[in-house]
Amino acid sequence: MTPELFVLALALLLQVVQYMLLSVTANLQLGPRYTTSPRDEHKPLSGIPARLNRALQNHFEALALFTPAVLVVTLAGQSGGFTAACAWAYLAARILYIPAYAFGWVPGRSIIWGVGFFATIAMLVSALIAAAG
Repeated sequence: MTPELFVLALALLLQVVQYMLLSVTANLQLGPRYTTSPRDEHKPLSGIPARLNRALQNHFEALALFTPAVLVVTLAGQSGGFTAACAWAYLAARILYIPAYAFGWVPGRSIIWGVGFFATIAMLVSALIAAAG
């Protein structure tokens, strides 16, 4: 398994952790009577649970770019120290993004998001450059 695939597996497990954090905080805020119901009436989340929900949705979006980047690097045989470092930077940024979003760190949240985004782009560009050369 390449380091990038290993980090992808960890990123997927991180998403499970994020889902669990959201579930617990949503249950505390809305109550189990509502969260176990068919939810015919919509009760919006607010505060930290709402932010955790947005952070989770953002991770889905980030994984939509990171996953194919990992596949490109791995399937093209372009895994190396630089791409592994980029993958770890992505994961570190995604971990830090959770409290940054939940507690409203401004502008830290955007900076942390940028680190993960540009690490993913750097992986792709690195693989393309190595394949072309």
